[in-house]
Amino acid sequence: MGRFECYGEGLPAIAAGELKGKLVVVEGADGVGRSTHIGLLREWLESKGHAVLDTGMTRSALAGKGLKAAKTGHTLGGITMSLFYATDFADRLEHEMIPALRAGFVVLTDRYIYSLMARATVRGADPQWVQGVYEFALKPDVIVYLRATVEELVARVVQTSGFNYWESGMDLRLGDDLYDSFVAYQARLLKVFDRMTDEYGFHVVDSSASIQAVSDQIKDILEPMLVPVAASA
Repeated sequence: MGRFECYGEGLPAIAAGELKGKLVVVEGADGVGRSTHIGLLREWLESKGHAVLDTGMTRSALAGKGLKAAKTGHTLGGITMSLFYATDFADRLEHEMIPALRAGFVVLTDRYIYSLMARATVRGADPQWVQGVYEFALKPDVIVYLRATVEELVARVVQTSGFNYWESGMDLRLGDDLYDSFVAYQARLLKVFDRMTDEYGFHVVDSSASIQAVSDQIKDILEPMLVPVAASA
């Protein structure tokens, strides 16, 4: 029996026992600091001698560019969007994450199936159907959830990238403008994430602390699972 398990049957022809690496997920809403902390984690892990791959949504060779292009038209329906993201995820899992895990890498992924399931659920998809779509996914070693309040998210987005059509849930018509829609949409997402916390074993980290404090807490979560490179040789 391999160390890795899947939520369902998994991808065909994948021997879980061959996957020697570690799969680390960093989840959280838009503007919560995921990219910053993945960058810091990569530096820290590489300084300790670990080979690292980082990946994230819409980066697959098969579907990434097409998904980004489709979203610019603001015309994607909920089911179509869910399946497009599932295609992107499946391609990255099979061609990026699994080969890296087989080679013993630590794989850091900026969001995983949990964001995808939460988005689909908020857009009206049946939760059981959504879980079925992603049952091929590997169960991560660690899921770090960077939690923030809606008020904190608003402040961060205003100070950085500004409001985005999709991250504001404008397709759901939750408000008359990007701000109102963002507040309503992110509040719904946070409720779904809170429900997922116990079910999927999230390690919840308060993202309102300083970058250094959050980074140190994430390292403390990861440290027990890391095999020293010298000892693993």
